[in-house]
Amino acid sequence: MDESKEKIRMLNDRLRTMFMGGQVLLTTGIQALDEVDLVRVVFQVQNFDDFNPDNDPYGEHDCATLQVGNHKIMFKIDYYDLKMEFGSDDPADESKTRRVMTIMLAEEY
Repeated sequence: MDESKEKIRMLNDRLRTMFMGGQVLLTTGIQALDEVDLVRVVFQVQNFDDFNPDNDPYGEHDCATLQVGNHKIMFKIDYYDLKMEFGSDDPADESKTRRVMTIMLAEEY
């Protein structure tokens, strides 16, 4: 894996596991879950490590689905420019990129 992909993966893992280095958005479907399910969802997303070529073909750890109780959950990390108007020119460069991770019910996608 090239250095750029490794940097992107590291930055994505930091956002996903520690909620650092970007914004985390919870959709209305996630927000509507009861408190116990909401805590479980956040915990499972932060601890997700089942990346493989089928769900992570580019090796960026930017998207996956998982089952939490009765809920199919999806998280997706997007890369924006600093004004959040367009996609980032270089997602490996923190000085040029704003990361946004959305956690949603899979049915909301």
